[in-house]
Formats: sequence, structure tokens, C-alpha cells
Amino acid sequence: MQEVTLPIEAQTVALDFESFFRTEYRSLCQALVLLVGDALEAEEIAQETMTRVLERWDRVGAMDSPAGYAYRTALNLQRKRIRRLAVRARRRFAPVPVADIGPAASDRHDVRRALQALPDGLRAALILVDWLDMDTEETGLAPRSATPWEKPHERDQGTAAARCR
Repeated sequence: MQEVTLPIEAQTVALDFESFFRTEYRSLCQALVLLVGDALEAEEIAQETMTRVLERWDRVGAMDSPAGYAYRTALNLQRKRIRRLAVRARRRFAPVPVADIGPAASDRHDVRRALQALPDGLRAALILVDWLDMDTEETGLAPRSATPWEKPHERDQGTAAARCR
């Protein structure tokens, strides 16, 4: 494998950042642990901070206090993290408007109880004719003449449907 040689200027910049990184990274992590309260989060913010400092090292290296820039960047990243968590929490725990279902539930309960009190045939006729707007021919509950094979209770259901209307 062939070794790549950097120009002298690039080597100087790389060495300058490397020495900056070696002197500042540990204290930046310790400060962030105190700020964040979690070592892993602090490490992540410190790594992102140093990445951003490296990306801008040509300007940051010329500043009076590159460490001050790094700490300011770390604090800004922490603020951004807090805002992101706050937005996520607001979205997740947003109040959901709740309608008062008490009267409707009470009405449903009353109707259900009244329907259960009806005989099966009459209940079916009432639902089909009144709620589903079917006529007696569609439901098959129209009064008809008795046939020899028809059972007496089947004949009564037809007349009960007619009485319901």
C-alpha cells in the first residue's frame, strides 16, 4: 500500500488540530457530563463538537480561543438536543380533546335495554323496518297466508312486524 504524503501546510494544520484535540477533548467531555448528566450523551456531543471544530479548523485555529469556540459549539449542540427532546415530548404527550360521551352512552344503553326486552322476532322486525328503512317485502316479514308446512310461531313473526310499523 502506498503512503499518501500531505503537503507541509496540511500536515501543520492536522498536527495543530491533533494537539488541540488531545488537550481539550477530555476536559470538554467532563464539562459536558456535568451539564448533560449522562456520560454517553456527553461523549456524543463532544465528538460532534470536535467534528465541527475540525471542519472549520482553518478559521477556528486562527482564533484567540479555539477552546472557547469548542465549548460554545458544545453548548449550542446541547441546547439543540434539549429543543428536539422538548418537541418530541410535546408531540407524544399532546392533550387529546375528549368529547363528553355520557349522554350518548346513556341513550345507547337505554335503547339496547329496550331492544333486549322485545321478543326475537319483534326485535328483528323493528331493526329492519325502522332503523334500516326496509319495507316489509324486502325483509321477508310481510303478513302472508298460512301454508300447511308453516309453523305457528313463523306466522306470528310476520304479524308482529306489521304491528311494529
